[in-house]
Amino acid sequence: MFKKETTKTQQPAVPTPSARIETVIGPNAHFRGELVSEGGVRIDGIFEGTVNTTGNLVIGETAKVIADITANNISISGAVKGNISGNRVEILETGRVWGDLTVSSLLLNEGAYLRGQTTMHADIEPPQLEPPKPRPTTQPGQPGPIVDVEPASPEEEEE
Repeated sequence: MFKKETTKTQQPAVPTPSARIETVIGPNAHFRGELVSEGGVRIDGIFEGTVNTTGNLVIGETAKVIADITANNISISGAVKGNISGNRVEILETGRVWGDLTVSSLLLNEGAYLRGQTTMHADIEPPQLEPPKPRPTTQPGQPGPIVDVEPASPEEEEE
């Protein structure tokens, strides 16, 4: 009746990449260096250096980024010059990228610009294709096989 209740201790949650934006470089800002974050990052200004985040990266329309980028999901509306590595990369209509991509998933919207090589991570094996079967050859000077293109008349079907 008057038992002492035992309380269970909760384990702290394992940190996961944040979907919300925690770091913003505004449109009037110019940064040089290395940006490292465990949360989401948005760049609207000018950034030169390297970007490494376990969260998501949004590069706004007014952004000019000269950097090698590593992030989980990357959305590009501005200009990027540098190599990009991520899970999913989306280049929007106004996005422009000069550099190589290493991705699992790539989405290019109509009007997007990409100049570089794309390497996709994949466990998918290419399909096994059989070579075409050789066609029967005819001797030179002899007509090829005759193919009847008219449907058979009812009298011919009965024979």
